[in-house]
Amino acid sequence: MTGMSSDYYSRTERGHSPKPSEQMVTALARGLRLSLDDRDYLFQVVGYGTAPRVRRTDHVNVGLMRVVDRLTDTPAIVLNSLGETLFQTQPGLALLGDQRTHQGLARSVIYRWFTNDAERKLYPVEEHPKHSRVLASQLREVLTREGPRSRAADIVDALQGCSTEFTEVWAEHVVGWRYSEQKILLHPELGELTVYCQSLLDPEQIQTLLVFTATPGTESHDKLQLLSVIGTQKLSPSKSASV
Repeated sequence: MTGMSSDYYSRTERGHSPKPSEQMVTALARGLRLSLDDRDYLFQVVGYGTAPRVRRTDHVNVGLMRVVDRLTDTPAIVLNSLGETLFQTQPGLALLGDQRTHQGLARSVIYRWFTNDAERKLYPVEEHPKHSRVLASQLREVLTREGPRSRAADIVDALQGCSTEFTEVWAEHVVGWRYSEQKILLHPELGELTVYCQSLLDPEQIQTLLVFTATPGTESHDKLQLLSVIGTQKLSPSKSASV
């Protein structure tokens, strides 16, 4: 869960290892399911100040993590308000790919959607215009709430400088667009899946847990079950053909 070996953790706890990085402390706080106050204290104990370290929304809400802990066989993902991935279950990794590896503005799915063609391969081409407007609407909502000196504003400025599509959609002043509960996803090995995406907001409504399910007895349901078993392993032709 933390990416930290038990030996390294033991040495760190006894003070026999070098000072862990902020990223490692963040991972440890997440693995221990610490509250934000406890997380701040951990950073202070290690020797990092709490003000400049990371944004508040980078720490997964403890209540959401308790729910995620029970979803070991279900595709699920936790996002903040800018669409930055904070956590994925193993089936979530298998369904959506690892969305936690991006850096900088590319951490935001909104930014990636308008700048990286690979991001769009998960959805049918005919649905791309809708996705563009939903994401632009979400970004405008965050910008309105957080103001012109926010990270949302940085994303807007960057996209207006590099994406003609974003500039055109942004000029439409779209607001209030939302995804429907039913989605069609294009998995690189299993093909098309029709799934239902239920969302759960944290109390401050700045983080969202998305859970993907399918109707029992359908081909899409069988495919999700297969993903929960094989995880991120590559499918052999025989397995793929049998689904």
